[in-house]
Amino acid sequence: MRGAYTRRLVPRARELRNNQTPAERKLWFEFLRTHPVKFRRQVLLQGYILDFYAPSLKLCIELDGRSHDSQAAAEYDAERTRQLTAVGVQVVRFGNAEVFGQFEGVCTVINRVCQGEAPL
Repeated sequence: MRGAYTRRLVPRARELRNNQTPAERKLWFEFLRTHPVKFRRQVLLQGYILDFYAPSLKLCIELDGRSHDSQAAAEYDAERTRQLTAVGVQVVRFGNAEVFGQFEGVCTVINRVCQGEAPL
């Protein structure tokens, strides 16, 4: 079942990769694309599309915009994080506003996590 669901998500992941949000574009082109740890964009894993994923660290970076502000979205995100954590994936979330307003801080947190340190 999960395999069929994942196959249906491939076109959506490709679409998201080609049409990144402004926050995703900023983080990718100004930081993650050239990061020493290899990150991939819009990766399918466990039936979800992850914004950014570093397979070598099993690290997922998620950027949340206003669509994540509702109670239903928060519950979905919590369940998604729980399922990813259960298979050993560390999930780090940032709001889009953080990417635009505190970019260097976001980059610092990502670097710390990549080095095995706890986020700030």
